[in-house]
Amino acid sequence: MLAGVATAVGGMIAAGGGSASASGRLGLSDYRLVNLAHVNDPERTNVYPGDPAFTLTTVTTVPEHGFYLQYVQQGEHTGTHWGAPAHFNDDQPYADELDAEDLFLAAVKIDVREQAARNADYEVSVADLQRWEKQYGRIPNEAAVVLWTGWQDRWGTPAFFNFDADGQMHQPGFSLEAVQWLVDTGRLGRRGALGTDTFSPESASDAEYRVSKLLYREHRISLEILANLDRLPPTGAHILVGGTVNRRGSGSPASVYAFVPKR
Repeated sequence: MLAGVATAVGGMIAAGGGSASASGRLGLSDYRLVNLAHVNDPERTNVYPGDPAFTLTTVTTVPEHGFYLQYVQQGEHTGTHWGAPAHFNDDQPYADELDAEDLFLAAVKIDVREQAARNADYEVSVADLQRWEKQYGRIPNEAAVVLWTGWQDRWGTPAFFNFDADGQMHQPGFSLEAVQWLVDTGRLGRRGALGTDTFSPESASDAEYRVSKLLYREHRISLEILANLDRLPPTGAHILVGGTVNRRGSGSPASVYAFVPKR
């Protein structure tokens, strides 16, 4: 898989434009890496209701054993993570059945912080995506379409869940119509992703996970509980997704890095 990632990164650099070099191509020095993942900390990590608790237990220490080691217990969707197509569909690939290229995607960022601040159940519409395209250009095919809702600032607090008095969680997300439009127009093609700084690409009011079920067809993945989206530009970056690949995995806690052009 690492060889495939290296090939993909190399292809991205070869395809890049606008460098100071004579070839007009961008090299690694023309990019800065932005970490889009939260640190997993048992004292701060918000776990989705019903998922396994996240714990870290010290197994060995340098003074006593000569080396330091922790025992990690967590679900596959703990903290910043990615979801594999099999997460909601029995007939779709597991984490270990994906190609490296499925985890390296062009990225666009849709800023819906104002809408989400007014309505925690806000669902991004087709019109929202079309307005974005009028300003920034067409969303590339097979891209990671990332929502910046502002929820990253709530991480590690009860406000991330945003429960009401009846225990209902409220978080914004994509509308089913918007995701269907991304699929039908090829923008979310055979390989692509939806990303968000919340628990899930759909709003928390969608108890049937309709957006996720639509997304996970083909080789599409989700990128959830992203961090530092203020450092991700609206367009022009690429995202590389890492993490442990388990046999028949539904996804993985992730390290997610954005390759952002310096100019």
